[in-house]
Amino acid sequence: MKNITVLSMLALLFSANWALAQQPDIQYFRPWNKEGINTFEPSKKAEQPEYTGFKIRIGGSFTQDFQSLKHSNKPTYAATSATNPANKNFLYGVVKAEDSTSATLSGFNLAMANLNLDMQIGDGIRVCLENYMSSRHHSEFWVKGGYIQVDKLPMFGNPDWFTNNVRVKIGHFQPNFGDMQFRRTDGGNTIYNPFVENLIFDAFTTEIGGEVYVFPVDGFMGMVGLTTGFINGNIDNYPDVPLTGNVEPNEKNPSITLKLAYDKTFGDFRFRLSGSMYNNSGSARNTLYAGDRTGSHYFMVAEPVGGTYSANLSSGRFTGLGIANKINAISINPFIKFKGLELFGAYETIKGRTNAERDGAERKFNQIAVEGLYRFLPNEQAYLGARYNQATGRPQGFAADMSIDRIAVAAGWFPTKNMLLKGEYVIQNYKDFPTNDYRNEAEFSGFVIEAVIGF
Repeated sequence: MKNITVLSMLALLFSANWALAQQPDIQYFRPWNKEGINTFEPSKKAEQPEYTGFKIRIGGSFTQDFQSLKHSNKPTYAATSATNPANKNFLYGVVKAEDSTSATLSGFNLAMANLNLDMQIGDGIRVCLENYMSSRHHSEFWVKGGYIQVDKLPMFGNPDWFTNNVRVKIGHFQPNFGDMQFRRTDGGNTIYNPFVENLIFDAFTTEIGGEVYVFPVDGFMGMVGLTTGFINGNIDNYPDVPLTGNVEPNEKNPSITLKLAYDKTFGDFRFRLSGSMYNNSGSARNTLYAGDRTGSHYFMVAEPVGGTYSANLSSGRFTGLGIANKINAISINPFIKFKGLELFGAYETIKGRTNAERDGAERKFNQIAVEGLYRFLPNEQAYLGARYNQATGRPQGFAADMSIDRIAVAAGWFPTKNMLLKGEYVIQNYKDFPTNDYRNEAEFSGFVIEAVIGF
């Protein structure tokens, strides 16, 4: 299967020049290359290409990493098993634990690749199918999701009130929660992210449902979404009594997403402020903060001995919040751009619990992130940037709050709009973890280099 994946990637790269020359223009579409950076929801006001019939656009994203990251911790002794006295709290890659509790993880990581199919099936109506060809968690080709986006109603004569002010999105897709999703890494698609990794609490999932957008006046947008609350389809019936170990029964309630945004450009100055809310009052398995199935681009840092690339796919992130059954999350995102200078921020509050806990036992988490970038050279071909990220809260099973903080400094260069070479130096610290946890006083630091193609 891996050989097939490699051959597929080589074939696509060999035909890239032909594909780029043949790419059609798609309406209300976010490009998969440099032109898609700082594009949030596609504009309703911008001039769109004329509809001349059915079109299909084949796009791809490829990323190859080289990392040199050193991690360490203070491992309290805990036997791996009754028959194996080795300390299970040592970190991955520690060869001689009696000499050191640190290890450097260096080398080329598994290349990740995405395949995107965008189809114009009618005037103002397009379909997107997103696929993963190679990723850390899944080695096989698989579908991320797909959706139809309606910006015009040609079957009703394209009424102006809909064309100018309304959008409908239906399918299996990533809910529009927060603005970090427009800057995050998604498998092989890393061209939007000026850094290597996503936030420590990484808000991402895919769910089946729909979203309705309104654009009442220039600069303002409102959205309401209703989705299933599951990452996959689900037709199960759940008993009205709690499962073993729970105090409340499983439920199957929809997720509700709300978003308001103001985005306006005044000459060289652009200002955007958005607020989002995601709520699910009862789901058997919600994955808003544990839904990325492709995996982190920091391989195996702060992971325990015996871990694997696939099973320990979220290295550097934290997914064990314990909010899979009830969740309410709010994200506030300011964005400022003045010529080459960019500032982006994220403030998130998360509240939730599992069905093993009763009402009133909801745990709370907070996350802040601040990015500063300066883009320079003609067409902003290069950039320098820094990001600070801190995540805090009390995960399920913890007696007190923990915190994780990260500082990343990055630089990047676009040789063309379809190619990016970037490098990052990162320092991450784990604080106030239980002494019997393998992340007790853990930290990692080092650099990662990424070569990226997006078209």
